[in-house]
Amino acid sequence: MKDQRSKDFTRSDVKNSLGDCTGQGSDLQDLHRRKVETKLELLDAFGRGMSIVLPAPVEGGKEKGVASMVLPTPVEGGVLPAPVEGGKEKRQSFPPKTIFEAVAAAKLSVLGLESDGSMARVEEAGDREGNKEEETNCWPPEAVEGGRGGEGPSGGSGGGDGDGDGGRPDTPPQSPPPYMDQLPEDVLENVLQFLVCRRDRNAASLVCRSWYRAEAHTRRELFVGNCYAVSPARALRRFCGVRALVLKGRPRFTDLHPFPRNWGARFSPWLTALTTASPWLERVCLKRMTVSDADLALLAFSFPSFVDLTLIGCYGFGTPGLAVIAELCKNLRVLDLIENDVEDEDEDKAPVDWISRFPKTTTSLESLSFECVTCPVNFSALEALVARSPSLQRLRVNQNVSLGQLRRLMIRAPHLTHLGTGSFWPGIAEDLNAADLEQAFLASKSLICLSGFREVAPEYLLAVLPVCANLVSLNLSYAVITAELLKPVMLECHNLRTFWVLDTIGDEGLRTVAKACKNLHELRVFHYTDYSVSDAGLVAISNGCWKLQSILFFCQRMTNAALVTMSKNCPDLVVFRLCISDVHCPDHVTGESMDEGFGAIVMNCKKLTNLTVSGLLTDKVFEYIATYGKLVRTLSVEFAGNTDLSLKYVLEGCRRLQKLEIRNCPFGDAGLLSGIHQYYNMRFLWMASCELSLSGCKEVAQRMPNLVVEVIGDWLDLNSWSEHFDSCSEDLDSDEVDELYLYRSLEGPRNDAPPSVSIL
Repeated sequence: MKDQRSKDFTRSDVKNSLGDCTGQGSDLQDLHRRKVETKLELLDAFGRGMSIVLPAPVEGGKEKGVASMVLPTPVEGGVLPAPVEGGKEKRQSFPPKTIFEAVAAAKLSVLGLESDGSMARVEEAGDREGNKEEETNCWPPEAVEGGRGGEGPSGGSGGGDGDGDGGRPDTPPQSPPPYMDQLPEDVLENVLQFLVCRRDRNAASLVCRSWYRAEAHTRRELFVGNCYAVSPARALRRFCGVRALVLKGRPRFTDLHPFPRNWGARFSPWLTALTTASPWLERVCLKRMTVSDADLALLAFSFPSFVDLTLIGCYGFGTPGLAVIAELCKNLRVLDLIENDVEDEDEDKAPVDWISRFPKTTTSLESLSFECVTCPVNFSALEALVARSPSLQRLRVNQNVSLGQLRRLMIRAPHLTHLGTGSFWPGIAEDLNAADLEQAFLASKSLICLSGFREVAPEYLLAVLPVCANLVSLNLSYAVITAELLKPVMLECHNLRTFWVLDTIGDEGLRTVAKACKNLHELRVFHYTDYSVSDAGLVAISNGCWKLQSILFFCQRMTNAALVTMSKNCPDLVVFRLCISDVHCPDHVTGESMDEGFGAIVMNCKKLTNLTVSGLLTDKVFEYIATYGKLVRTLSVEFAGNTDLSLKYVLEGCRRLQKLEIRNCPFGDAGLLSGIHQYYNMRFLWMASCELSLSGCKEVAQRMPNLVVEVIGDWLDLNSWSEHFDSCSEDLDSDEVDELYLYRSLEGPRNDAPPSVSIL
C-alpha cells in the first residue's frame, strides 16, 4: 500500500492513543476506547487471518448459501481473497456483484446515500469528510467466524492465544469485523474497480475518506459536465489514473440560440494538463468545445497509446489537424466527427488529404465517421482504407460520397453494423442499377443502424428494404420525404427502437410508424414545414408505441387531450420535449392554456427526467411540475408563465434539477433570488430575454461566491465594465440583462472571457 494513500499505524501507536481522551466526558471516552479496541482487533485479525461471512445473493426469497472471505496475511499484490469452501482457500476471482452487494451496496443502503452527484459535489464532500468523526457500523455478532481463540464454526483456525471452544453457543461474544473505512485499500480498490456507472462511483466516494481515495485511484474514465466547473490540475490531481476523458464545454442551448462564438470552452488547458498527469490517455470525447489543429497535433504527439477520438459539436479545427491524428495515432480505433464545424484556417489553400494519412498497413479502425466534413475526400484512399480495416463496424461518410461509391464501400465491408449513407444520390454520369444497390444491402446482414440520407433519390430508397427487418436505429432527419415514400420502408422495420425524421411525413406518416414499430423507444420529429404534424400524429404514436421512453416533437398546434392520452399510454417516458412553433399557442380546440396537458405528463410519467414545455402556459403548470416532477433534471421553458411565482415553484420543488433553460419569460429578480438555495446543486441556469436587472444578478454573485455569474451582451466590454457599472449604480434596476448564464465552479471566475461576457 502506498504511503501517500494511507497512514499505517502500529499496535503501540494504538495503545498509546488510549490515553488521549483523559479528562473528557465518559461517553466520549467510551466511544474512543471502543474505536481503538476495534483497531486492535483488526490488527490481530490481519496478523493471523480471519474468515468473514458475507451475505449470499438471494433468489426467489431464499438464500443460496453463505459465502465467506478469508483475509490472508499479507494481502498479496492487492489480489482479492477467494471464497472458502470446506475451510480451504480457492485461488479464484471474486464475483464482482457478490462483492459489491456484500460490501458497497450494504454500506450505501445503510447510509441512505443518493447515487447521484457531480464531480464538484464529490470534491467538496471529500474535503468535508476530513472534519467529521468516522462513522460506525452495526454488524451483528454472528457475522464473524473464528474469533481470537479456538476454531470457528467453519472449521478455519482462529490462531489466537486463548482457549477457544469451537464456536459453541456458550462462547463469549466475538469481535465485530472492521469498520468500512478500515478495509485495506488494496482490497477496496479491487472491489471498486468493478463499478462502471459514474453515479455509483460518485456515491461510493461519499462513504468515507478511504473509499474516497480508493475510488479516485481506480477511476479510469473522468466525466466533466462543465469544463469551467473544476480546473484541469485539480481534477487530474485527484483522478490520477484516468485513461478516458469526457469533457463538455458550451451549454446545450447554444445549439439553437445565438451565442458568442468566442465564448471560450477551449480544450488546450485540459490538454496541457493531461500531457503531464496522464501520459497513458487512450480516449477523449469532447462536446461543444473549441479545438484547434495545434490541439489535435499535440494530442497525437503526446499519447502513444491513444486509440479513440470523438468530437461532437466542436469547432476551430480543420483537415490539417485530422491529418496529424490519422498519421501519428497508429493504433487508432475510433475517429468520430459528429455535427462539428470543420473549417481550414487558410481558405485559399486546398484541404489536406487527411484520409491518405492513415497507415498503409492493416489498421485497427472500428469506427470512422466524418459526415460533418464538408470538403470532398479522396475516395480511392477511402476505399483502400476500408479494405484494410477488417475490424471496421461503423462507417459514416459525408455528402460528397455518391450512391455508387457507397455501394463499392459496402462491398468492401459487408460486416458493417452502422452505416451513414452520405447523400444517397447517384453521382454525375453515374449509371447505377437499383438492383445492384439492393444486392449490396442484402449482403450487409449485420447492419442494424442507418443514417445519412442528406439527399434522397426516391427510386433508390426501396433498395434498403433487405436490411429493414434488422434495423434498431434509423435516422432520416435530413431526408425530405413524404408519408407515401416512407410507408414501404417503415412497414418492414418491426424491431426499430430509435427513429429520427422530419415533419414532412405528416400525421399519416406517424400513423404508419405507430402501426409498424411497436418496440419504438425514441422518436424525434424535427421541424421543416408548417402545419405538417399535429396532435393527431402524437395520439397515433401514443396508441401504437407503448414502450416509448423519449420523444422530441415539433408541431404547429396541440391539445390538452392529446397530452393526457400520451401520458396514459406511455407512462415510461423519461424524456418529453414538445416544441409548439407558435408563441403562446393555446389548445387549438378549446382555446384554453396547455397547463392540464403538461400537468398530466408530469403526474402520470413517474420516470420523467427531461422536460421541455411550450405553448400558452400559466403559473399553474409550474406548480404541477414542482409537485409531481420530483425526478426532473433538465427543464426548458420558452414563452411561458405569468409571474415570478412560476420560477419559485420550480426552484423550490424540483430538488434534483440540474439544468434550467428559460427564454422569453416574464421572470425577474424576485424569481432569480428565490433559487439561492438551489443553485449550488445545479449544473447551470440560463435565462435570455427575461426581466432581469444587473442589481439582481450582482446580488446572486455576492451571496454565492462559488457561483460564476456571467452576463452576456454585445454592449458589454471587460475593459470598461467598472466605468459602466459606476455610471449605472444610481439606477441599476432600469438596466435590463439580456442574457444570464450562471454555473457552479470550484475554481471561481474564469480568466478567458471575451469582451462580450462580463463576470459579476
